[in-house]
Amino acid sequence: MATLVKILFEGCRVAFLALWSNRLRTFLSLFGIAVGIFSMIAVLSLIGSMENTIRKSFSRLGSDTVFIMRESWSEDPGMNWWKYVRRPLPKYSEFERIRKGVSSVDAISMRVILVDQLLKNKGNNVGGLMMAAGTHDFGNLFDFDIEKGRYFTEQESQRGANCIILGATLAEELFPSNSYPIGEKIKWQGKKVTLIGVLKKEGSSLLGDGFDKLAMLPLNYFRKYKDIDADELMPLIAVRPKKGIASEQMEDELRAVLRSSRSLRPGEEDNFEFNRLSILDGLMDAVFIVIYLAGLVIGSLSILVGAFGIANIMFVSVKERTRLIGIKKAMGAKSYHIMLEFLVEAILLTLTGGFIGLFMVFAGIMLFNWYFESFDAYMSLSNILIGLFVSITVGIISGIVPAWLASDLDPVEAMRQ
Repeated sequence: MATLVKILFEGCRVAFLALWSNRLRTFLSLFGIAVGIFSMIAVLSLIGSMENTIRKSFSRLGSDTVFIMRESWSEDPGMNWWKYVRRPLPKYSEFERIRKGVSSVDAISMRVILVDQLLKNKGNNVGGLMMAAGTHDFGNLFDFDIEKGRYFTEQESQRGANCIILGATLAEELFPSNSYPIGEKIKWQGKKVTLIGVLKKEGSSLLGDGFDKLAMLPLNYFRKYKDIDADELMPLIAVRPKKGIASEQMEDELRAVLRSSRSLRPGEEDNFEFNRLSILDGLMDAVFIVIYLAGLVIGSLSILVGAFGIANIMFVSVKERTRLIGIKKAMGAKSYHIMLEFLVEAILLTLTGGFIGLFMVFAGIMLFNWYFESFDAYMSLSNILIGLFVSITVGIISGIVPAWLASDLDPVEAMRQ
């Protein structure tokens, strides 16, 4: 063991001296492998950060929440547009039948969406807004994070109180000089509503601004002025099963209620869909596998170019030190000593290039996060280990043949060089 450590230490010393004595050549070799590692790890880090951001955004929907809709998330609606457009959207009467008739349901909510809305507060008007109106469990199912004030009480939801909850950015635009506007009045379509809560600021992301510019009303308040079964309001029913009850069991009960409500005959196809987060997870898995493979191919091509550069440098290094190799072998150096010396040199070269490449990725990610706020890019520990592993592997592959040729030299012939 001590002999091996001594050989490795000596190999490192000789390798550093050899690399330092040929600085330009070393720099060119390091540049090639650094660019290769940078290309691979940068692509993997950005894709991984993007995937994590998207999955985190979807996770708030809840893994066991079932969304009753007319379209399926597992199929492109454009492929069967006529099939889906003929289907009815969920109705408030169906929401009531499910709420009263499905025993396996823990939480159920119906929500509608209004687009291009205008809110007014004295001289501050904000238009082009999206507003949501939902039943009381809307907040439970979608996990809203209230920073100021509170969510609707069950009594407010049931009687349709004239109260409203705003996203953080929307609240700032309506009340620029009031950091705590809870209790203030806002005008919507000529009607006054009271602000009771402000959501925690999320910031922009790949999926938009989240809930930062959202306004929410109780559904029963909205029902006083609008037909909530209108198609343009995009009604949706979300349901969560009780603990210990599988989503499939709840779906069976939901299917029976909906088929009865829509007077579907036995054997007739359902005209509704049950969508769950697992469907989106499956779609994302397929998409990101393709993206990861594309990233690995791009990075591998860069690594391959760097590996050829390292191999070429090692062949030149063996050629330049042929006479020195002969002298070492004549003095008793074993063949594996010589091979280890050149392998260590190749690995040190690629490892140094790998560290430079990882530093370039780190600097690039910091610059990316400074310019873009859509998502936080990061370099995970696994990506760092992949970069170092690839560097060592490339060093071994690039240096094994030159190292073997050096160890196989005849000492007498080598000293004549």
